Amino acid sequence: MIHDDNNYYQINDIYRTENNRRNKKHNSHINKEKITIVILIIIIFIALCYIAVHSFAVIQESMKQQQYEQEIIKAKEERERQQKEKEEEQKRKEEEKRQEALKKAEEERQKRIPKLTEVGRQNMENIYKSETKRAFLTFDDGPSTVTETILNTLKQENVPATFFVLGSRVEAMPDMVKKIYEEGHYIANHGYSHQYSSIYQTPQSVLNEYNQCNDAVKNAIGVPEYNSHLFRFPGGFPGGPYVDVKTQAKELLSQNDILYVDWNSLSGDAETSSPTIEYEMNRIKATTANRNSLVILLHDAQAKKATADALPQIIGYLKEQGYEFKNFYDIIK
Repeated sequence: MIHDDNNYYQINDIYRTENNRRNKKHNSHINKEKITIVILIIIIFIALCYIAVHSFAVIQESMKQQQYEQEIIKAKEERERQQKEKEEEQKRKEEEKRQEALKKAEEERQKRIPKLTEVGRQNMENIYKSETKRAFLTFDDGPSTVTETILNTLKQENVPATFFVLGSRVEAMPDMVKKIYEEGHYIANHGYSHQYSSIYQTPQSVLNEYNQCNDAVKNAIGVPEYNSHLFRFPGGFPGGPYVDVKTQAKELLSQNDILYVDWNSLSGDAETSSPTIEYEMNRIKATTANRNSLVILLHDAQAKKATADALPQIIGYLKEQGYEFKNFYDIIK
């Protein structure tokens, strides 16, 4: 067989050309794959970097959020703590004020509870003696509806007084007795019944009437420990058919820390059934003359409206004469 070299070489060139073309195409394909892989790697890298950066940012933001929330919680807890401390401080101050108010109220309450001391006994012995002018307005036989008018005048004139109350009347008008007490007047004891035949049976019956009246007063004013330590014998202490019983009763009362007092001046409202203001003023002027210490007998019984009507003039006259008004809180202490 005869070979054609030209054809051979031509065919060989074609083959090489085709092979080169195929190699180039293959290499091109490989290069494209490499480029694609590289691009993918770069994209993945960029994505991972983005994810990492974003995750870091998210983590940082989360940490900041947590820190912010913790700060909020701490701030809230601090506010709550401060508020609690403030409330506790406020409660403490309120409690202190309450305790102080209770203390003052108790001090005021104790001031209105007579306490008989040796000084008080000496003061009673010298009740009619004083270097300065003083006047004790004392009202017997009440309370009654007349007492309200008398209290109004005393308040208006800013004058203290002493009320020798009857136990039977206290039970009949406990609110009036409480008003007398709360307005700062002294509640003394005039027995329970004011019936001479009953009260002066024996010395013990005098003490019994005192105790019965005192119990009525305690119930009316709501002060269980109240004791006036001061008694006025119905009809007065000296003279009369019961003088022996009174004398013995005086000793018995003293043994029970109960003193007695009469009067050294009066309005005369018990001397006549229908006294006038003029009559009472004349008796006041006559019986108070030339005396420094006055214990004035007045009445606030139902039939003594004239005394309530005359009281403003009585007080005015005594003020003009330079008297200072007292009650027995100034004596028994």
